[in-house]
Amino acid sequence: MTYSSIELVRADGIATLTFNRPKALNALNTILLQELADALDSIAQDETVRVLILTGAGEKSFIAGADITEIATLTPLAAKKFAQFGQDIISKLQSLPIPVIAAVNGYALGGGCEMALACDFIYASDKAIFGLPEITLGVIPGFGGTQRLPRLIGASLAKEMIFTGKHLSAAEAKAIGLVNKTFAPEELQAAVDAISRLIATKGKASLCAAKQTVNQGLNGDLTTGLAIERDAFALCLASPDAKEGTSAFLEKRKPVFTGELHS
Repeated sequence: MTYSSIELVRADGIATLTFNRPKALNALNTILLQELADALDSIAQDETVRVLILTGAGEKSFIAGADITEIATLTPLAAKKFAQFGQDIISKLQSLPIPVIAAVNGYALGGGCEMALACDFIYASDKAIFGLPEITLGVIPGFGGTQRLPRLIGASLAKEMIFTGKHLSAAEAKAIGLVNKTFAPEELQAAVDAISRLIATKGKASLCAAKQTVNQGLNGDLTTGLAIERDAFALCLASPDAKEGTSAFLEKRKPVFTGELHS
């Protein structure tokens, strides 16, 4: 598939997906979401990719939200279908078995904030702005914001953001646990590249297992989560990377993980 609204580059086990509608501040529309869905399917099937980076084209915006020109014309039934469409694609992003890092270089509002919330963690420019301003349009977040945000920062802080529609600076977002780290704009990409390269040196089987175990465990009680962890730990030991990792430790050398999910 040829993309017009995103760019996808793969190199050295790292895929970088750039939302590429800078004139519209990378706002989400149907075409972009369709292209994103296709790209995520392609990445999921690529055994060479161990890390995905999401970022936005230009210096102003990660994703400034959903395209209001589309939303304004929706009937209630069409709105429900559009929300389902967006939720399904963002859930596809969250369930991607490899680690996903959001490199937020500017506005992450509405659907953009919801997209970042589905990533495993967020690195942000000092100039980044976060928010769920849908309430100012007389609606509410529809791509998962009312569900993922309280799970990340707690219900009270999430309600304050959603009820007021206020924007948060990168520093404020970091203070409440929405963002892991902040950087000067010119240092953001290098920092994201560095952490991505570090993660990409790890075994793919264990990366997948770690992500899935954390995500699945959060949806249940501790006893259930521990059972999920035990099973995943045992399955990891059957992977070629586990054999390489334990052998390298015993032989006092650095492991070289192939990323293969089968022997």
